[in-house]
Amino acid sequence: MKKYEVEGHVPSYLPEGCEWKLVWNDEFDGPELDESKWGFRLNFWGKRFPAFTTDGIRFDGNSNIELHRVEKNGYYVSPHLQTGANNFDTANDDPEQWGKMKIWPLGKIEKPKFMHRFGYYECRCKFQKDPETMWSAFWTQSPTIGGAYDPEWCGVESDIMECFHVGKATTGNIFGGYGAQCKGSGRVYYDLKETEDGYHTFGMHWTPEKYTFYCDGEIVSEDTLHVSQVPQFILLTTEVQGYRRFNPKKVEGEFVDDAFIVDYVRVFDEVK
Repeated sequence: MKKYEVEGHVPSYLPEGCEWKLVWNDEFDGPELDESKWGFRLNFWGKRFPAFTTDGIRFDGNSNIELHRVEKNGYYVSPHLQTGANNFDTANDDPEQWGKMKIWPLGKIEKPKFMHRFGYYECRCKFQKDPETMWSAFWTQSPTIGGAYDPEWCGVESDIMECFHVGKATTGNIFGGYGAQCKGSGRVYYDLKETEDGYHTFGMHWTPEKYTFYCDGEIVSEDTLHVSQVPQFILLTTEVQGYRRFNPKKVEGEFVDDAFIVDYVRVFDEVK
């Protein structure tokens, strides 16, 4: 990996063999979320999702954003940040059209804040203390995933990092949408090596032919099946485990704080 200096911040380490230029980044210098870069995912399958919230975002004054789980109506909830949105995750505020149930579009599709195709996507982060009840992820997603037969031209979900368990991470792709044609490729689960400060760096080198996933400068997975040829948006997300099974985590006894901490997110293009 080759060093790329970012003034006033921890440097990036990028794949050898080509030159790079920084095309988008957030160093989270604070003190507030840059809403020109990030929005919140609040809906799920076209409806307002009680697991997601605009609360829980904090800045520590040292160029880190903290995504905390918080309490709402007696349950744990947490924030989902994204630079774009899915059409099927957009709430439908007007369910009728021409006297019938409206099917398409589900709702107003907001203009994306950042969409990109190919390049190197990198995040430096520190994980939550209790992944058994809260997970975190850094990923990209297409607004039209599953919207056509060919995943390459309607996009995929690229999980650059997901953390479900202490000291472990997973990487890989989902294509074909989330219904009957949902499949995955390049999926690996691996142990995280301890670092001096507890931070880890995750990256994805996305080319027209291939995905290469990195953890702390080492290749952990490669994938050449159904490589997306369309722009995708970035997500930094947390989620309280259980909501997908309609069994939300109730706050029992004293509230327990926890957070996913992110130092930066950066996107680089190859210099041709």
